[in-house]
Parts: sequence; C-alpha cells; structure tokens
Amino acid sequence: MAMIKILIVEDQTMLRESLEHVINEQHDMEVAGSTDDAANAPELCQKYTPDLVLMDIVTMNNSSGITYTAQIRKEFPSIKVVIMASPSEIAFAEEARKAGAQSFMEKDVGSDNLLYVIRYTMTGYSIYFYKSDRLAFFTRFTEKEIALICLVCQGMAQDEIAQHLGISESAIKKHITSILKKTGFDSISKFALYAMLCNT
Repeated sequence: MAMIKILIVEDQTMLRESLEHVINEQHDMEVAGSTDDAANAPELCQKYTPDLVLMDIVTMNNSSGITYTAQIRKEFPSIKVVIMASPSEIAFAEEARKAGAQSFMEKDVGSDNLLYVIRYTMTGYSIYFYKSDRLAFFTRFTEKEIALICLVCQGMAQDEIAQHLGISESAIKKHITSILKKTGFDSISKFALYAMLCNT
C-alpha cells in the first residue's frame, strides 16, 4: 500500500507536533513536511509533492488558509486539501469549498476522526462535517469497509468491488454484513445513499 504523504500547515506548535506524531504512527501515512505559515504551503507542495495538505484556516501573519488552498488546487490539482477550523470558524466552510478544499473539519475532533477524514478524502470523496458526533458515526468502519462504501457509492456491483479490492465476493459479503450491523441499515445501497447525502 502506498504511503499517504501529508503536509501540515498549522501555527500552533503543540497542535502541529501532535498532528505529526499521530500521522507518523500510522502504517499508511507519513508527514512530508510542516509549516506554521500558509504562505509557505505552495512552495512546500513543490518541494515535497504531498498527496494531501492539512491546512489551518488562518496561520502566522494572518495568512489565509483558504487563499493558499485555492492557489495549491490551481497549481497542483492532484494534491487534496483538508481545511481545519475552530468551531468559531465554521462559517467559512462554503468559502473553503469554493477554494477547492476537498474536506473541512473542526480542529477539536479526536485523532480517530482526523485519520478517518484523511483516508476518506484520499479515496476521492469530500467530508464537510462540522460536528464531531456526526462524524463519529462514520469512524467505526475499517479501511476496507470505507473503501467498499465508496465503491458502492460509485455504483459498482459486488463482483466489481471484489475485483477492485482484490478480495473474494464472500469477503465482500462479510464486510457488508459488518457495515449493516454497525449502522442498523437493512441494505448496503440504502446506507450508501445516506453516506452520499451526508457528504453534500
């Protein structure tokens, strides 16, 4: 499995170091670089070629994370951006979306939620959740289950999903059973529709 290279843009030293620690502990992620000023982000994207940028909404010198997100998305369209905001900054969600940020999350979510947002964003989907309790609904899934949900959302049949993930159809059925047990839904298609509605 390819490592997810992440650039962290956060001006609070303690939080930045905490993010670095949590990410570097993961088997599928690594911190490519970090900075306390969003203005440095485009240059660091050129230098480190990260897969994803964790972007604070406002950093050192009042640099706008949203402004530099727009620049990154224009200059490096393959790089995904997750904007992190404090609860008082949720009003900027729509601006973040217009700037091209794939996902937008509150800073005060737990590390499990953060890692979920990163992985889910890397599958090609967006998360614009502002309440950690709503986001927590989705963090109960394994990585394989998340991948399966995303592929169901794309309209793939079970045999196609099995081929795409490189596992058997019986394994797919076990994952689906697990997802339905965790969510209370009676069909994976109904849950996939719910998941898509939650991310619009």
